Amino acid sequence: MEGGGSHGSPTSGMLHGIFFSCNTEFNTGQPPQDSPYGRYRFQIPAQRLFNPNTNLYFADFYCMYTAYHYVVLVLAPKGSSGDLFCRERLPQLDISSNKFLTCCVEEGELVYRHAQDSILEVIYTEPVDLSLGVLGEISGHQLMSLSTANAKKDPSCKTCNISVGR
Repeated sequence: MEGGGSHGSPTSGMLHGIFFSCNTEFNTGQPPQDSPYGRYRFQIPAQRLFNPNTNLYFADFYCMYTAYHYVVLVLAPKGSSGDLFCRERLPQLDISSNKFLTCCVEEGELVYRHAQDSILEVIYTEPVDLSLGVLGEISGHQLMSLSTANAKKDPSCKTCNISVGR
């Protein structure tokens, strides 16, 4: 169950699901060598969770008081209980055109893109068959945990606050 995030978020304490990081190294497209999530990483091909049969919802956004922002999205298979929950409570994003995470068909293949200026996580709302992925040890360092506990907007941030500098 999603228990982190801001207390005002409709998903906090209400939405069941599994968190996945969507971050990749900008030069390789592979998951980062370092991780704030522990020494082990479960990797699953994106198309198993995110495809044209999946709805994408915006859940939360935090200023990290750096150049990066922390964004939480929800992936819910169309018609699933998670999809019904989100449809009533969260803004739905176009999977092929939004600022955070996209899935498009190009030359018959699914192509994925994500924002490089965000720390991006998704909540997948349904059980995941572990045999579809691979568990392995990270090749880099275990970093300090990224916590959004007590996260607040930076009043001077031009990304968080639409009235600043515009």
